[in-house]
Amino acid sequence: MERFLLTTEPLFFEPVFKERIWGGTTLTSFGYDIPFNQTGECWAFAAHPNGQSIVRNGEYKGLSLGDLWEKHRILFGNIPGDRFPLLTKILDANQDLSVQVHPNDEYARIHENGELGKTECWYIIGCKENAEIIYGHHAKTKEELKHMIEHEEWDKLLRRVKVNPGDFFYVPSGTIHAIGEGIVILETQQNSDTTYRVYDYNRRDSEGNLRELHLQKSIEVTEVPFASTQITPQHQKVDDLNITSFIEGPYFTVQKWELNGSSSLKQQKPFILVSVIHGEGELIHKGKQYSFKKGDHFLVPNGFGEYQLVGKAELIVSSI
Repeated sequence: MERFLLTTEPLFFEPVFKERIWGGTTLTSFGYDIPFNQTGECWAFAAHPNGQSIVRNGEYKGLSLGDLWEKHRILFGNIPGDRFPLLTKILDANQDLSVQVHPNDEYARIHENGELGKTECWYIIGCKENAEIIYGHHAKTKEELKHMIEHEEWDKLLRRVKVNPGDFFYVPSGTIHAIGEGIVILETQQNSDTTYRVYDYNRRDSEGNLRELHLQKSIEVTEVPFASTQITPQHQKVDDLNITSFIEGPYFTVQKWELNGSSSLKQQKPFILVSVIHGEGELIHKGKQYSFKKGDHFLVPNGFGEYQLVGKAELIVSSI
């Protein structure tokens, strides 16, 4: 039997930070004491062998998200699965990320020792003026894709899109993509750490070696021709809370909550993951107040019931 059944408080998590060749120091603006001058990723909700976020409050304090999933599945509505399904990150692209692509579930299971595929989505928290992402490609056939990659015809191959704060992009597995310099995003993705690099600007690692590319696998998994997924946000209002629903897909749902006052809510999903990207406020549940601010990440578990949000804040909220 589980030692604990249901918790009566939101669970706040300590993130994991990752050094990346393209990272910087912008994540300090979220209140983080980052460990590297090239901190590229904050793994906010992570239950992967390469990183585990840790509960920082309450009766589960000190346990990892993976521990909760394995030993206290009731917190997630006892949903099935051999691993926690999601991974939430904040990325600081101080330089251009490599041009890359991710496999789907079937390809990853066969070629990456049972790893999940990687469908993801991006919310643009902030960016410099005229910032760009790479989102898709112009090849019409696999043969054309292979030719352009092997001959490094990047200007002809890659599809570039200008971005602004508040933009949202759905990036299914098989999509060639890259986050451009000067962009900070919140990424919601499948719980996977498999990336195939197509092109990396001939950058070298700390030892002076060219970074590894994965051209054959990239060509095999890239969807041709590219088909952009059109996002039609849906809007609703609950008291002083504006809710924008970006995506409700097979792997995750993602919403933006804009709070300006107070709102009474009821937890109806198996769980929700909440990342505070601007502002501050309080969650009030059964007479207790839990403060949150920019940079916080908390889980509202199954069976939580009714609660109230008060404050002025922007939150990115995800679930399955």
